[in-house]
Amino acid sequence: QVRVVESGGGLVQPGGSLRLSCTASGTIFRINDMGWYRQAPGKEREWVAKITGGGVTNYVESVKGRFTISRDNTKNSVYLQMNSLKPEDTAVYYCRVVSNTNVVYWGQGTQVTVSS
Repeated sequence: QVRVVESGGGLVQPGGSLRLSCTASGTIFRINDMGWYRQAPGKEREWVAKITGGGVTNYVESVKGRFTISRDNTKNSVYLQMNSLKPEDTAVYYCRVVSNTNVVYWGQGTQVTVSS
């Protein structure tokens, strides 16, 4: 059984920063891609950022230059450093983990609210 848990969400003012963390635990031998998605109220879930097993990163255009994804393979963890946050970044952020056998695991989500 694999468990994916996010943390680090919260309320922040526009222009502020947050760092999200996500850790996969349980019987997962190797992880390939790790990434972050988000879902705002009334909208579909959208991809935000991805990091491959080799460390190659990609971002949705709207967060480029503001968000940084990183990972620690020794901890089966992925992080999302979010700077210069905007109200439109408000959403529930989900962690997505893909194993080396292409099984996809999702976390339960963590709320990020950007508001003054």
